[in-house]
Amino acid sequence: MNKNDFAKRPPLGWNSYDYYDTAVTEEQVKANADYMAANLKEYGWEYVVVDIQWYAENAATRRSEFQYIPFDKLTMDEYGRLQPAVNRFPSAKNGSGFKPLADYVHSLGLKFGIHIMRGIPRIAAHQHMPIKDCDTTANEIALPWPVCEWNPDMYGVNPRKKGAQEYYDSLMELYASWGVDYIKVDDICNTKGTNQYAAEGEIELIHKAIIKCGRPIVLSLSPGPALIEKSWHLSRYANMWRITDDFWDNWDLLKNMFDRCELWQAHVKEGCWPDCDMLPLGKIGKVFGYERDTNFTKDEQLTMMNLWGIFRSPLMLGAEMTLMDDWTVSLLTNKDLLRANQYGKNPTQIFKDKTKAAWVSVDEEDGAVNLAIFNLSDSINKITVTSEEFNICKIKDIKDFQHIKDIWSGNNISETVKAADYKINVELSPHASVFYRLT
Repeated sequence: MNKNDFAKRPPLGWNSYDYYDTAVTEEQVKANADYMAANLKEYGWEYVVVDIQWYAENAATRRSEFQYIPFDKLTMDEYGRLQPAVNRFPSAKNGSGFKPLADYVHSLGLKFGIHIMRGIPRIAAHQHMPIKDCDTTANEIALPWPVCEWNPDMYGVNPRKKGAQEYYDSLMELYASWGVDYIKVDDICNTKGTNQYAAEGEIELIHKAIIKCGRPIVLSLSPGPALIEKSWHLSRYANMWRITDDFWDNWDLLKNMFDRCELWQAHVKEGCWPDCDMLPLGKIGKVFGYERDTNFTKDEQLTMMNLWGIFRSPLMLGAEMTLMDDWTVSLLTNKDLLRANQYGKNPTQIFKDKTKAAWVSVDEEDGAVNLAIFNLSDSINKITVTSEEFNICKIKDIKDFQHIKDIWSGNNISETVKAADYKINVELSPHASVFYRLT
């Protein structure tokens, strides 16, 4: 198996974190899967991902004090492998794990994913629990430094110790038996501290275990920011890696993503997707004690979709889908935006300064050109893109295109462009953008 075959195009899906944090239940996952199957599947959305602490019975019960309850009870099997908490995922009873839930998601024509933390449960190490198919115990492979600075559940795994590969092999064997199609591994892409890539060996162990298990499981690494000097390693062993820390609905964070995408644009390729993180759209934040709408304005939401789309970031929605309004759904079902995300080869930034930016890509099948223009300033901005700037990216002149479609309004602006001497001129509100498809 070739890991690049597991995600030939950027994955599209839903992740439970932005709305539910640690508290999601089986019923809620099924409700969102049902919604995706009925409303988004036809547009290419397919992954349903259960995020962090699905193995913790008491998750979110002391949220005013802790996001993660220190050293709380975790559900494990006899080999120290975490299992779904039955009080939250009742179909996991009798050792069934996530297989019944995965089977349900698959029955809808969708794919199933889970979040895991790097390493081995601390409790398994303290209790010297055995590792499956190995005479080594958990304490012998546990690596107490560097330890995750924000979650108390796990020790790292020492990749040089006997039993380390066997432990990860046993995990992927278990996940394959459940029918897992995607794993988001946390505390691994950037381990913070003095050595930000301390988990390099564990990334390799996980990759080898996935290949060995025989199931095409997409490997997503978190958190970021990923280290650009390790791009070769990430491309070799993972399908997705976060280029930012947790992304939320804040304009400064969104503006900063233009710098991050500029840094990573040369590393976007089949099976290897620098990840801008989740889309904080619609209703989010319930676990924090209140449910709220995204703080992004509509212009900022379009700017996020346009950047994620043309850069070819994976698109992972964080909203409670059953509560989405028509506007939010329209952002997720624009066929031209999704086509650019899935088929727009060589996404390239053609200019950027403190007030503006523009990106292009070329449809690998029909040769159409995607052009996104962004106002990064806090005031109205007039921005021009010329044929010369197209030529820098080896794209033919604007005059050679018969149709220039604004993908969000559906309007054809070709005549306006031709009257402007082969330049595209736009006037954009603060934080706004446009996305054109040129044919």
